[in-house]
Amino acid sequence: MTDEARPPLPPFTPETAAKKARAAEDAWNSRDPAKVSLAYTPDCVWRNRTEVLQGRDEIVGFLTRKWAKELDYRLIKEVWGFRETRMAVRFAYESRDPDGAWFRSFGNELWEFDARGLMSRRIASINDLAIAEHERLYRWPLGRRPDDHPGLSELGL
Repeated sequence: MTDEARPPLPPFTPETAAKKARAAEDAWNSRDPAKVSLAYTPDCVWRNRTEVLQGRDEIVGFLTRKWAKELDYRLIKEVWGFRETRMAVRFAYESRDPDGAWFRSFGNELWEFDARGLMSRRIASINDLAIAEHERLYRWPLGRRPDDHPGLSELGL
């Protein structure tokens, strides 16, 4: 795996922070754990709900397990605030479990980046809401969210 720079690099501006969040959203919507892990430092520290992870291997394992349980996963991220090397992002994703029950999961992430634009720390707090299939808001084909699809604020989330 690589440690190449991942622009945009800190310190962030409103434009580069939005680009960084969209790049993360796009990567996560690929549902490719190895690809997603490349945005993080080799020793990145994560807290995700109640799990604490460290390093890309643990990130890949976590995401592999996650997307085996959270099917038809679609995510939207939005910058909440930023300063120098840190960013706060809110997100919501929709997925269904293997039994077919749909959920919308809401959360906040705190991100810290190194000078190369790799994330060195990710702290996530997430809540799940059971939804009926007809309540889904994310109906684009699996993969990248289309540019004309509304974001969180436009959807009132």
